[in-house]
Amino acid sequence: MAFTRRTLLGGAAALSAAPIIRARAQSRPKIVIGVLTDLSGTYRDNTGPTSLAATQLAVEEMRPHVDFDVEVISADHQNKPDVAASITRQWFDQGVDVAADVPTSSVALAVAQVAREKDKIMLNASATVAALTDEQCSPNTIVWSFDTYENARSTGGSLMSQGFKSWYFVTANYAFGISLETLTAEVVKQGGGEVKGAVRYPFPDTTDFSSTSPRRKRVAHPCWGSRWRGSTRRMRSRPRPSSA
Repeated sequence: MAFTRRTLLGGAAALSAAPIIRARAQSRPKIVIGVLTDLSGTYRDNTGPTSLAATQLAVEEMRPHVDFDVEVISADHQNKPDVAASITRQWFDQGVDVAADVPTSSVALAVAQVAREKDKIMLNASATVAALTDEQCSPNTIVWSFDTYENARSTGGSLMSQGFKSWYFVTANYAFGISLETLTAEVVKQGGGEVKGAVRYPFPDTTDFSSTSPRRKRVAHPCWGSRWRGSTRRMRSRPRPSSA
Protein backbone atom coordinates (compact mmCIF):
# COMPACT_ATOMS: atom_id res chain seq x y z
CA MET A 1 0.00 0.00 0.00
CA ALA A 2 1.39 3.37 -1.03
CA PHE A 3 1.50 6.18 1.53
CA THR A 4 1.02 9.67 0.27
CA ARG A 5 2.57 12.69 1.92
CA ARG A 6 -0.88 13.78 3.05
CA THR A 7 -1.49 10.39 4.71
CA LEU A 8 1.81 10.49 6.58
CA LEU A 9 1.32 14.05 7.74
CA GLY A 10 -2.22 13.23 8.83
CA GLY A 11 -0.99 10.22 10.81
CA ALA A 12 1.73 12.24 12.48
CA ALA A 13 -0.76 14.92 13.42
CA ALA A 14 -3.07 12.32 14.95
CA LEU A 15 -0.25 10.80 17.01
CA SER A 16 0.95 14.17 18.26
CA ALA A 17 -2.59 15.02 19.35
CA ALA A 18 -3.07 11.80 21.30
CA PRO A 19 -1.13 12.81 24.45
CA ILE A 20 -3.05 16.11 24.59
CA ILE A 21 -6.36 14.27 24.47
CA ARG A 22 -5.25 11.96 27.28
CA ALA A 23 -4.06 14.89 29.39
CA ARG A 24 -7.42 16.58 29.10
CA ALA A 25 -9.25 13.40 29.97
CA GLN A 26 -7.09 12.98 33.07
CA SER A 27 -7.24 16.61 34.24
CA ARG A 28 -8.80 17.19 37.67
CA PRO A 29 -12.10 19.02 37.93
CA LYS A 30 -12.15 22.22 39.96
CA ILE A 31 -14.75 24.02 42.03
CA VAL A 32 -14.54 27.69 42.94
CA ILE A 33 -15.81 28.96 46.30
CA GLY A 34 -16.48 32.67 46.61
CA VAL A 35 -16.41 33.93 50.20
CA LEU A 36 -18.84 36.84 50.06
CA THR A 37 -18.46 38.61 53.36
CA ASP A 38 -18.07 41.88 55.25
CA LEU A 39 -14.43 42.94 54.99
CA SER A 40 -14.87 46.55 56.05
CA GLY A 41 -18.07 47.09 58.05
CA THR A 42 -19.87 46.21 61.26
CA TYR A 43 -19.65 42.43 60.74
CA ARG A 44 -15.95 42.43 59.92
CA ASP A 45 -15.01 41.40 63.47
CA ASN A 46 -17.01 38.18 63.59
CA THR A 47 -17.02 37.23 59.87
CA GLY A 48 -14.87 38.95 57.23
CA PRO A 49 -11.18 37.95 57.30
CA THR A 50 -11.89 35.21 59.83
CA SER A 51 -14.48 33.58 57.57
CA LEU A 52 -12.07 33.75 54.64
CA ALA A 53 -9.23 32.22 56.68
CA ALA A 54 -11.51 29.46 57.98
CA THR A 55 -12.62 28.61 54.44
CA GLN A 56 -9.02 28.44 53.23
CA LEU A 57 -8.06 26.26 56.20
CA ALA A 58 -10.95 23.87 55.52
CA VAL A 59 -9.91 23.57 51.89
CA GLU A 60 -6.31 22.81 52.83
CA GLU A 61 -7.38 20.18 55.35
CA MET A 62 -9.61 18.42 52.83
CA ARG A 63 -7.30 18.71 49.83
CA PRO A 64 -5.62 15.29 50.36
CA HIS A 65 -9.01 13.61 50.61
CA VAL A 66 -10.74 14.83 47.44
CA ASP A 67 -10.10 14.13 43.76
CA PHE A 68 -10.74 17.66 42.57
CA ASP A 69 -9.15 21.07 43.01
CA VAL A 70 -10.66 23.91 45.00
CA GLU A 71 -10.04 27.62 44.51
CA VAL A 72 -11.12 30.21 47.07
CA ILE A 73 -11.81 33.83 46.15
CA SER A 74 -13.38 36.60 48.19
CA ALA A 75 -15.22 39.92 47.94
CA ASP A 76 -16.59 42.60 50.25
CA HIS A 77 -20.36 42.99 49.91
CA GLN A 78 -20.32 46.18 52.03
CA ASN A 79 -23.52 45.03 53.77
CA LYS A 80 -25.49 46.17 50.72
CA PRO A 81 -27.94 43.73 49.09
CA ASP A 82 -27.58 45.31 45.64
CA VAL A 83 -23.79 45.16 45.76
CA ALA A 84 -23.89 41.55 46.96
CA ALA A 85 -26.38 40.49 44.27
CA SER A 86 -24.25 42.12 41.56
CA ILE A 87 -21.04 40.42 42.75
CA THR A 88 -22.78 37.06 43.05
CA ARG A 89 -24.33 37.27 39.59
CA GLN A 90 -20.96 38.18 38.09
CA TRP A 91 -19.25 35.34 39.97
CA PHE A 92 -21.75 32.73 38.84
CA ASP A 93 -21.61 33.93 35.24
CA GLN A 94 -17.81 33.55 35.38
CA GLY A 95 -18.00 29.98 36.68
CA VAL A 96 -17.90 30.35 40.45
CA ASP A 97 -19.81 27.43 41.96
CA VAL A 98 -20.53 28.55 45.53
CA ALA A 99 -21.16 31.81 47.41
CA ALA A 100 -20.21 31.19 51.04
CA ASP A 101 -20.53 32.90 54.44
CA VAL A 102 -22.80 35.84 53.41
CA PRO A 103 -23.38 37.72 56.68
CA THR A 104 -26.18 40.32 56.98
CA SER A 105 -29.65 38.88 56.58
CA SER A 106 -30.83 41.36 53.95
CA VAL A 107 -27.74 40.53 51.87
CA ALA A 108 -28.24 36.77 52.28
CA LEU A 109 -31.84 37.00 51.08
CA ALA A 110 -30.69 38.80 47.93
CA VAL A 111 -27.86 36.34 47.28
CA ALA A 112 -30.19 33.37 47.82
CA GLN A 113 -32.42 34.65 45.02
CA VAL A 114 -29.47 34.90 42.63
CA ALA A 115 -28.26 31.41 43.58
CA ARG A 116 -31.68 30.00 42.81
CA GLU A 117 -31.92 31.92 39.54
CA LYS A 118 -28.47 30.70 38.40
CA ASP A 119 -28.90 27.21 39.90
CA LYS A 120 -25.74 27.60 42.00
CA ILE A 121 -25.15 27.16 45.76
CA MET A 122 -25.19 29.56 48.68
CA LEU A 123 -23.55 28.19 51.82
CA ASN A 124 -24.90 30.47 54.53
CA ALA A 125 -22.81 30.41 57.69
CA SER A 126 -23.64 33.81 59.13
CA ALA A 127 -27.04 35.28 58.21
CA THR A 128 -29.78 34.21 60.61
CA VAL A 129 -33.09 35.53 59.29
CA ALA A 130 -35.72 32.77 59.50
CA ALA A 131 -37.01 33.58 56.00
CA LEU A 132 -34.04 31.67 54.53
CA THR A 133 -35.55 28.42 55.79
CA ASP A 134 -39.18 29.53 55.70
CA GLU A 135 -40.89 31.62 53.01
CA GLN A 136 -37.70 31.93 50.92
CA CYS A 137 -36.51 28.35 51.47
CA SER A 138 -34.62 27.12 48.40
CA PRO A 139 -32.90 23.90 47.30
CA ASN A 140 -29.92 26.09 46.41
CA THR A 141 -29.41 27.40 49.95
CA ILE A 142 -27.64 25.47 52.72
CA VAL A 143 -27.85 27.04 56.18
CA TRP A 144 -25.09 26.35 58.72
CA SER A 145 -26.34 28.78 61.32
CA PHE A 146 -28.98 29.31 63.96
CA ASP A 147 -31.90 31.47 62.87
CA THR A 148 -34.23 34.05 64.38
CA TYR A 149 -36.98 31.49 65.00
CA GLU A 150 -34.63 29.42 67.15
CA ASN A 151 -33.37 32.54 68.96
CA ALA A 152 -36.87 33.82 69.64
CA ARG A 153 -38.02 30.48 71.02
CA SER A 154 -34.94 29.76 73.11
CA THR A 155 -34.09 33.18 74.53
CA GLY A 156 -37.58 34.66 74.47
CA GLY A 157 -39.16 31.47 75.76
CA SER A 158 -36.60 31.12 78.54
CA LEU A 159 -37.12 34.69 79.76
CA MET A 160 -40.88 34.25 79.66
CA SER A 161 -40.60 31.09 81.78
CA GLN A 162 -38.61 33.12 84.33
CA GLY A 163 -41.46 35.58 84.67
CA PHE A 164 -40.40 38.36 82.32
CA LYS A 165 -43.84 39.10 80.91
CA SER A 166 -43.56 42.79 79.99
CA TRP A 167 -41.39 43.55 76.93
CA TYR A 168 -40.02 46.56 75.09
CA PHE A 169 -38.03 46.06 71.87
CA VAL A 170 -35.12 48.16 70.63
CA THR A 171 -34.58 46.82 67.12
CA ALA A 172 -32.07 47.27 64.33
CA ASN A 173 -34.17 48.29 61.35
CA TYR A 174 -33.22 45.61 58.84
CA ALA A 175 -34.19 42.02 58.02
CA PHE A 176 -32.52 40.31 61.00
CA GLY A 177 -33.76 42.73 63.66
CA ILE A 178 -37.32 42.93 62.34
CA SER A 179 -37.56 39.15 62.03
CA LEU A 180 -36.29 38.57 65.57
CA GLU A 181 -38.57 41.23 67.04
CA THR A 182 -41.61 39.81 65.24
CA LEU A 183 -40.94 36.20 66.22
CA THR A 184 -40.08 37.04 69.84
CA ALA A 185 -43.23 39.16 70.15
CA GLU A 186 -45.21 36.11 69.06
CA VAL A 187 -43.57 34.05 71.81
CA VAL A 188 -44.32 36.75 74.38
CA LYS A 189 -47.98 37.00 73.41
CA GLN A 190 -48.43 33.23 73.22
CA GLY A 191 -47.05 32.98 76.76
CA GLY A 192 -49.48 35.54 78.12
CA GLY A 193 -47.00 38.40 78.12
CA GLU A 194 -47.36 41.91 76.76
CA VAL A 195 -45.30 44.00 74.35
CA LYS A 196 -45.27 47.50 75.83
CA GLY A 197 -43.65 49.11 72.83
CA ALA A 198 -40.90 49.02 70.25
CA VAL A 199 -38.52 51.37 68.49
CA ARG A 200 -36.43 50.70 65.40
CA TYR A 201 -33.19 52.51 64.71
CA PRO A 202 -30.98 52.81 61.61
CA PHE A 203 -28.35 50.10 61.49
CA PRO A 204 -25.36 50.21 61.69
CA ASP A 205 -25.16 54.00 61.89
CA THR A 206 -26.75 54.44 65.32
CA THR A 207 -24.30 54.74 68.23
CA ASP A 208 -26.35 56.73 70.77
CA PHE A 209 -29.24 54.68 72.16
CA SER A 210 -30.33 57.09 74.89
CA SER A 211 -33.44 58.15 72.98
CA THR A 212 -34.58 54.52 72.68
CA SER A 213 -34.64 53.87 76.44
CA PRO A 214 -37.91 52.40 77.78
CA ARG A 215 -37.78 54.97 80.60
CA ARG A 216 -37.88 57.79 78.09
CA LYS A 217 -40.84 56.02 76.50
CA ARG A 218 -42.50 55.92 79.96
CA VAL A 219 -42.73 52.16 80.06
CA ALA A 220 -42.48 50.82 83.59
CA HIS A 221 -40.12 47.88 84.30
CA PRO A 222 -40.08 46.09 80.96
CA CYS A 223 -37.82 43.33 79.76
CA TRP A 224 -35.70 45.34 77.36
CA GLY A 225 -34.96 43.25 74.29
CA SER A 226 -32.25 44.68 72.04
CA ARG A 227 -31.90 43.15 68.58
CA TRP A 228 -28.67 43.49 66.65
CA ARG A 229 -25.52 41.59 65.76
CA GLY A 230 -21.93 42.29 64.77
CA SER A 231 -19.17 44.23 66.43
CA THR A 232 -21.73 46.33 68.37
CA ARG A 233 -23.52 43.30 69.80
CA ARG A 234 -24.36 43.52 73.52
CA MET A 235 -26.20 41.48 76.08
CA ARG A 236 -29.84 42.22 76.75
CA SER A 237 -30.44 44.08 79.98
CA ARG A 238 -33.45 43.19 82.10
CA PRO A 239 -34.86 43.98 85.56
CA ARG A 240 -36.09 41.40 88.02
CA PRO A 241 -39.50 39.99 87.19
CA SER A 242 -42.39 41.23 89.28
CA SER A 243 -43.98 38.84 91.76
CA ALA A 244 -47.42 39.57 90.35
